[in-house]
Amino acid sequence: MERWGEKRYHSLDYALRSQFGEKVYKIALNGGMTCPNRDGTIGDRGCIFCSPMGSGDYAGSSADSISAQLKRGKSDLSTKRPIHSYIAYFQAFTNTYGSISHLEKIYLEAVSDPEVKVLSIATRPDCLGPEVLALLSKIRKIKPVWIELGLQTIHEKTAKEIRRGYPLSIFEQAVQNLHARQIPVIVHTILYLPGETPEMILQTIDYLNHCPIQGIKLQLLHVLKGTDLAIQYQQHPFHIPEQDEYIRMVGSCLSHLRPDIVIHRVTGDGPSDLMIAPLWSQKKRTVLNELHAYLKSQDIWQGKEYSNL
Repeated sequence: MERWGEKRYHSLDYALRSQFGEKVYKIALNGGMTCPNRDGTIGDRGCIFCSPMGSGDYAGSSADSISAQLKRGKSDLSTKRPIHSYIAYFQAFTNTYGSISHLEKIYLEAVSDPEVKVLSIATRPDCLGPEVLALLSKIRKIKPVWIELGLQTIHEKTAKEIRRGYPLSIFEQAVQNLHARQIPVIVHTILYLPGETPEMILQTIDYLNHCPIQGIKLQLLHVLKGTDLAIQYQQHPFHIPEQDEYIRMVGSCLSHLRPDIVIHRVTGDGPSDLMIAPLWSQKKRTVLNELHAYLKSQDIWQGKEYSNL
C-alpha cells in the first residue's frame, strides 16, 4: 500500500508540502468575470447547480483589486498562525473568459506577490483559445500555473441535463492543449448528479485515469438556493446520498484512481445560508474524519483497484 503522510490518498496538502516544504493556503479571488453559459453566448442561466456567485461564494469582491483581495485573504487566514505561502485561486465564474489584456493584468498582479507560490485558474474547456494558451504559457515561466476544468461527468445525457454547454470532445482537446504546454490540469467532478448511478460515476473516474491530468476534485452535489437545481429538487426530488453512502462512493473512487493524481477535494463546503441539501455536508470535519476511518477500516487506498490496461 502506498502512503502519503498520514493519509491513504495523494492529498493536495501532501503534494504541496512535498513541493514547497510547508503548508500552502488557498485564497479565492474574483477577477470580475462572467461565463459564456450566462451571458447568452452559449446559454443565459448557467449550469443548473451553479450558485448566483458563479460558484465563487468564498471569493473576494470584484470591486477590489487583486492585490487588495490577496491582502484581505492573508489577513483572514493568518489570524491564528503564521503563513508564508499561498495559492492565488481565480474561482468565480469562468476565469479565462475575458480580454487578453484584462487576463494578463490580473494574472500578473497575482503572481507578482512574493508569497503567492501558485496561480490556479478555474475555467471552462471551451474558453482556452490560442491567445489564452499563449498567455498561460507566458505566466507559467514566472510561477506555476494550474488550470481547473469543470467536467463534472463524461456522460453526455447528464451533461445536457445540467446544461454544461460543451461536448466531451472539447474537454479532451483542452486537456491535450494544456498537456502539450506542460500546464497541470485539475478536473472537477460532481458525485450523485441527478440520474447518475455509482457505475456511471466510476466510468467518469476510469475515463480520467487515461487522461494526462494531474489533479481531481471529488465534489458532493449541493442543492443551493437560487439555482435551477433547487427548483428541480423541490418539484421532483431526486436522490441525495446520506453521509455513509457518500463516503463509500468516495472510497470506491479513490480505490480506482491512478495513484499519481493529486486529490484536491473529497467533499465540499457550500454556503450554509444557501444550502438546501444535503445538510450533513455542513459538518465538513466530521465527514473527513469518517472518511479517513472508513478507508482504514476497509483497508482502502488510492489506486488499490487501479489498472492501466
